[in-house]
Amino acid sequence: MDGDTKLDRSGPIAAVVYNPVNVPVPALRAAVAAAEREHGWGSSHWFETGRDDGGSAATRKAIAVSPAVVLAAGGDGTVRAVAEELHPTGIPLALLPSGTGNLLARNLHLTLDDLPRAVDTAFAGTERAVDIALAEYRTPDGAHHHRAFVVMAGIGLDAHMAANTNSALKKRIGWAAYADPIARSVLSGKRIHFRYRVDGGRTHALSAHTVIVGNCGTLTANILLLPDAIVDDGLLDVVVFRPRGAIGWAGIGSRLATNGLFTRSRTGRWLMGRAPELKALNYVQASRFEALFDVPQDLELDGDPVGRASAVRLTVLHRGLTLRVPRTPV
Repeated sequence: MDGDTKLDRSGPIAAVVYNPVNVPVPALRAAVAAAEREHGWGSSHWFETGRDDGGSAATRKAIAVSPAVVLAAGGDGTVRAVAEELHPTGIPLALLPSGTGNLLARNLHLTLDDLPRAVDTAFAGTERAVDIALAEYRTPDGAHHHRAFVVMAGIGLDAHMAANTNSALKKRIGWAAYADPIARSVLSGKRIHFRYRVDGGRTHALSAHTVIVGNCGTLTANILLLPDAIVDDGLLDVVVFRPRGAIGWAGIGSRLATNGLFTRSRTGRWLMGRAPELKALNYVQASRFEALFDVPQDLELDGDPVGRASAVRLTVLHRGLTLRVPRTPV
């Protein structure tokens, strides 16, 4: 039974928070049982996410059993929810990638399709501290909310896609499901108008298509959105999209595609560092990014829509999340 207290307490115990929709549960249970036997751990506790719980309530239950590690089995949304609850405790988080994006695992260069190895890492890996980002935002009704994210926060087109892309279509064809909302947005030319400041500096007014604030830099398909992002540097990387029409979007697409190719070699990285700046993309690094919108905007955190925000404050907690990673590089 999920979450029940096991009698076998002969060694440390793990807790597994899993999304039954995305995860091959029988294979996962078999891999966990094998790792328990191999490494001398007690029986793990299991906590299932649900339609009304993306993982937050399940993780709080997991924390209550005082595990030595929490395994997050699911997509980006599950990982975000588990990390949000887990990071203040210091209990390490182990990633069992499943779903469409797996962006944190991708940015850490972890294996995405080897469940036994991922489970073994949870029980016998080493610990690595990485940054976790904190989002404080005000909704149009004046309420204040506090959330965390580990990959990226998006405002504008990015958040609009997260809120309006058909989830069933996304599950079937992955990121190609975003083609229609992107095309509609390009044709409409809709922009957001806001005032912002970084690290408490001067306030600036800006009109843009979308804003993305990231703790990590790489998306699926090796698309490098934030070339300078490092997961444990204590900084957030901000990119503002300001294209003018289809030609501007084409330039952005070309730059993002070549970014990923260039980073694969020393020569490519040298060339990327000397490429001319693209006016449609504006970058800045900061430990705090604040924005006030003329009209409330959609906000997404790690791919999940969290509603409309009239103001946001995004900060970073340097090395505030402990992960369980392989002892030797993948």
